[in-house]
Amino acid sequence: MASSPHTETPLPARPHVTGDLPGPRSAALLARQEQWESRARTYPRSLPVALTKGSGSFVQDVDGNVFIDFLAGAGALSLGHSHPEIVRSVALQLGCLTHGLDFPTPVKDAFTQAQLSMLAPNLRTRMKVHFCGPTGANAVEAAIKLCKTATGRGGVIAFHGGFHGSTHAAMAVSGLVSQKAPVPDGMPGVHFFPYGSLGPYPAGPACDSGPVECADYLNRALTDGLGGIPLPAAVIIEVVQGEGGVVIAHPEFLRRVRELTRALGVPLIVDEVQTGCGRTGTWFAFEQYGIEPDVVVVSKALTGIGIPAAILLYNTALDTWAPGAHIGTFRGNQLAFAAGVETIRIIRRDDVLGNVRRRGEQVASRLAELLSNPWVRDVRGRGLMWGIELDHPGNGRPAAQLAAAVQAHALRHGLIVERGGREDAVIRILPPFNVTADVIETACAILMDAIHVCSSQALARSGRGPSPR
Repeated sequence: MASSPHTETPLPARPHVTGDLPGPRSAALLARQEQWESRARTYPRSLPVALTKGSGSFVQDVDGNVFIDFLAGAGALSLGHSHPEIVRSVALQLGCLTHGLDFPTPVKDAFTQAQLSMLAPNLRTRMKVHFCGPTGANAVEAAIKLCKTATGRGGVIAFHGGFHGSTHAAMAVSGLVSQKAPVPDGMPGVHFFPYGSLGPYPAGPACDSGPVECADYLNRALTDGLGGIPLPAAVIIEVVQGEGGVVIAHPEFLRRVRELTRALGVPLIVDEVQTGCGRTGTWFAFEQYGIEPDVVVVSKALTGIGIPAAILLYNTALDTWAPGAHIGTFRGNQLAFAAGVETIRIIRRDDVLGNVRRRGEQVASRLAELLSNPWVRDVRGRGLMWGIELDHPGNGRPAAQLAAAVQAHALRHGLIVERGGREDAVIRILPPFNVTADVIETACAILMDAIHVCSSQALARSGRGPSPR
C-alpha cells in the first residue's frame, strides 16, 4: 500500500530544487487554478509552485522540490508547518468537539485564559476577549464597530502605509489605493495621517516629516476647531507596518499618539494581526513601546500552524454591545482553541520568544552587509519580521522589477520570500518562530546572493558597472 503524505519520511532540512520552475506537475495544477479559481488569487503569480507537504520551516512542491518557507502562511505558521505536538492536540479535539458557536467549552475557556495570561498583569485584569470571524480582517471590522458603538461617533483615523485587510471597513482604513480604487463609495469618515517611523523613510511619496511632527500634526487636526475633523470613534495603527514594507513606528510618535487619544477619549486600536503572538520578540509589539492600547486585534499566529482564528482584546469600558451585536458562525472553532492552547504551552516551555530575539539578531548581523549595495535603501526589522527595501541608485524610486527578480532568483535556489511596501519593492521575510540558526544562515546566504546577482545584472544593464558585495 502506498504511504500517505502524513506517513512519509520528514522533509530534508535543506532546500533542493531541480529543473525549471514551475515543474511539470506544478504547471498542470497552476493551469487548473487559472481555469477554475478567481482572478483575485495572488501568491502563485509570483511564486509559481504547487505545494503538497510542509514540515517545520520547509515545504515541498508536487515535483519534489524543497524550499525554505520564509513566507510561512503570511506569518500564520508561527511554529512552522505541521508541528507534531499541535497536530496531536488538534487530532484529540477533533474526536471530541469541533464546533461550539459561542457556548462555553473547557478548551475555549483554556484558550481564553491562555491569551489573557500573556498580557501584563495590570492590563490583563481590565481586558475582555471577543471571538470574531476567523480572519484578521474580521477582527478589524469588529474593532471598528465596537469603538463606534461605545463612543457613538463615526469617524476613524488611519495612517499612510497601513494595511488592515480586504473586507469593506478594513480596506477603507488601509492605505493600499490599488485595492480600494475599483470599489466606489467606500466607508465614509476615514482620515489618513502621516506615520512617524524610524528612518530612513521609505522610498516613494511617503511623508518626510519627523516622528514628533507627524504626531503634532495629528494633534492639531483633532484639537483645532478649524481642523475639519470631528472627534473620531477610533484611531487604528500598526506598530510595525507589515504589508506597508516593515515600516517601524518611532517610539516617540507612538507614545504621543497614545497620549493624545487618551486625553481626547478616543479608543486606540492596535492592529497586531501580523506582529502579535511573538513575531517581534515580545508577545505583542506594543509592549516594546510602553503603551497600553484600548483594543488589540489578534489573528494570524494565534494557533501556531495556521488554523484560522481571530480575537479582540479590549478594555472592559468599551463593552457596550448588546447580545448578538457582533456574531459569526465560526467563532466557536474548537480546533483553533486546542491549537492555541498548545501553542502557548510550547512557546513558554521552549523559550520560543527568546529564539525569535536571537534569530532576529542573527538576521540583522547577516543582512547588514547588504547596506553597501547601492540598490539597497534599507534593511529593517524586529524579531523575525524583516524587510529589505530596494530602490534605484540614480533616482531613489522603488526598484520593483529588481525586487521581483530577487524573489524569483531566491525561489529557484530554494527560498520562498514575499514582497511588499510601495510598488512591492521591499523583500520581506517572516520565518517561523522556532526556526534554527542553520536555516537562518542558509536562507540569508540565498537571499544575499539573489540580491547581489540581480542588482549586478541591473547595474550592468544600466551601464554603471557591477555592484560591490
